[in-house]
Amino acid sequence: MRVLGIDPGLTRCGVGVVDGEVGRPLQLVAYGVVRTASSLAVPQRLVAIEAALEEWFEEHRPDAVAVERVFARSDVSTVMGTAQASGLAMLVAARRGLPVALHTPSEVKAAVSGSGRADKAQVTLMVTRILRLDAPPKPADAADALALAITHVWRGGAQRRLDAALAAAGAGAPSRKAALK
Repeated sequence: MRVLGIDPGLTRCGVGVVDGEVGRPLQLVAYGVVRTASSLAVPQRLVAIEAALEEWFEEHRPDAVAVERVFARSDVSTVMGTAQASGLAMLVAARRGLPVALHTPSEVKAAVSGSGRADKAQVTLMVTRILRLDAPPKPADAADALALAITHVWRGGAQRRLDAALAAAGAGAPSRKAALK
């Protein structure tokens, strides 16, 4: 499965692509950061982010997309920009019919480091180890995007198998209506 992880932001939007399956070593495909100048008006920044994300989707053809779930911070303008970039990521994925998963920062930290309270340095270190990289991915936004992709491969793959098993078990069982007759 190929997952595109997106750490949304108006100034820096981290992107990272990972190939893998649960129980097998993951492979780094690519990572980077989409940047926009704070001097641009928000609509122009959003257009630039969308165009860059379209390129990432087109070039890397992910099977699924993992986006960081926006959570409340003290600075409303930061939350708004993050939410706007997050919406763009989901829109670009939805246009392609791709599944989108939202993962909280603490869920991602716990998945890659074992602690939901890990700091950015710990997450980056673990991403470097998990993907067997020679150097840590920089900047931190790119490392966070890779952590999102890793989390989704590990957790999303397990969830897919569980959903498939439940669907298979339900397919052989009589419907509730039939059972009541």
